[in-house]
Amino acid sequence: MIRPKLSLRRPLAILGAALVGLTGVAAVATPASAHHTTINAKVGCDRQTGERLITWSVENSQADKDATLQKVTTNPGTPVNALMQGAKEVPLQGYLLPRSATVEAVQRVPGNTTTASLEVHAEWWVGDVKAAEDTRAKSITLAADRSCAPAPKCVDVNKATFSHTFDGPKGTATVKLDGDLPLCGDGKQYFTLVSYFAPRPQFATPQYVYGTPDSDFVSAKQSEITLNVEIPDCHTQVDLIWGDKDQVIDEIVDGGKRYDNKKLGSPGAPGNRSKGPQGWYNGGSKSCVTPASTFASKCDGSVAVSLSNDGKISKYAVEFEVKGENGFTKKVSVAPGKADSSIVVPAADAGKIEVLVDGKVIENGTYSWQRPEDCPLPAVTTKADCKEFALTVTNPEGGLPVKTTFTYGDKTETRTVAADASETVTFKAGKDKTAIVALPDMDLELEAIYTPEGNCGGSGGGGEDEPGLPVTGAAAGGIAAGAIALLIAGAVLFVIARRRRVTFTA
Repeated sequence: MIRPKLSLRRPLAILGAALVGLTGVAAVATPASAHHTTINAKVGCDRQTGERLITWSVENSQADKDATLQKVTTNPGTPVNALMQGAKEVPLQGYLLPRSATVEAVQRVPGNTTTASLEVHAEWWVGDVKAAEDTRAKSITLAADRSCAPAPKCVDVNKATFSHTFDGPKGTATVKLDGDLPLCGDGKQYFTLVSYFAPRPQFATPQYVYGTPDSDFVSAKQSEITLNVEIPDCHTQVDLIWGDKDQVIDEIVDGGKRYDNKKLGSPGAPGNRSKGPQGWYNGGSKSCVTPASTFASKCDGSVAVSLSNDGKISKYAVEFEVKGENGFTKKVSVAPGKADSSIVVPAADAGKIEVLVDGKVIENGTYSWQRPEDCPLPAVTTKADCKEFALTVTNPEGGLPVKTTFTYGDKTETRTVAADASETVTFKAGKDKTAIVALPDMDLELEAIYTPEGNCGGSGGGGEDEPGLPVTGAAAGGIAAGAIALLIAGAVLFVIARRRRVTFTA
């Protein structure tokens, strides 16, 4: 039998929960006796283990005798230990309860316990003689206490919440597990950052994945992750999504799959399980196509226009529009990586030509017809005698009509020479030794020297009023020389780029 000399202390700090109301209290005792014990109880919980803690108090009714607690019975049948100074615990059964004293003892029961009872059989002795004995019992009902569940040591991946940051223009994001607890076991939650080519700086389809999506996971060993992706140098969409790379949609097309609430920051699950800004971005200042055009002038005044869509970032078909200043217009769609050279702007409709995409003239997309250097030039031939000086301009096949001005002395005549045709102007021979053939569209003038056939200095042809002019025609050798001179004149025309005068002998 234990006869402690130390006084009892109050329950340990671990009992710290508030007193829970006890319902359904019942007491059982032996027939009325002056010697008895009084039993009371209060209930708390250990929030580390989730167990309910019952603190039983047993009081000795006798002021002149110690009581020995000979037998203690509990239900549930877990141990009940008296609390001593220094937080030492001893079994309540066999405890020597001093006169008029009260002992407190703690019993731990499972967290789902609904009822409990304590029965104490006490004896009082005087010397070696038993003076009295008494049995008392008390039953209690434990009110439900959900807060007494064991404190969690980790969080289940299916219940975890997160916080995130997102910078769409830079292609960066972070995701962090909320709270101080890690994910339980081998649980992993993946997140993925992905960027796209886009046709517009606002949401539009189709979109195509750019580069490689970045995916990582939060786990028991890694509570925060950082994601980075490359951003195309054109219109783009960037998405931060719930899940691994298997969740990535390679092509976002009209009527196709969407991420919807998988985007972090969405109003619905699972995206709403992470707090932060909206995890999606649309922007970019450039088009994800590289439209280009080249021009080739033709001798007949028309212009061949070649269109291409084969730049490094061309991902979409390009709708080109070619316009001529004089009313020509044509639209052509060119697929990515392709070119089209089927457009020819006729000479009559050309003028200033523009190539447009989305209503805007593309870079280097403006052109005006320029005469190709390899186009055959008009040929000028002359024929002269003592009475007439004839000038002929012949325009080759496949060229443009040529405006020509013929001037001899104070006389001027203008002709337009069609392609594959000739025009001749004949002047009355006079004192002037040269004539001018001007081609203003080509910024060119030719000077023809009047050299009549034969000797015009006598009384024939020129008469007294035209001294020095030959009277008879020139020899065949003179005619051949004149023809050779005209051919040379044609060659000179070919190389002249600016207005100048070329002199040749008729």
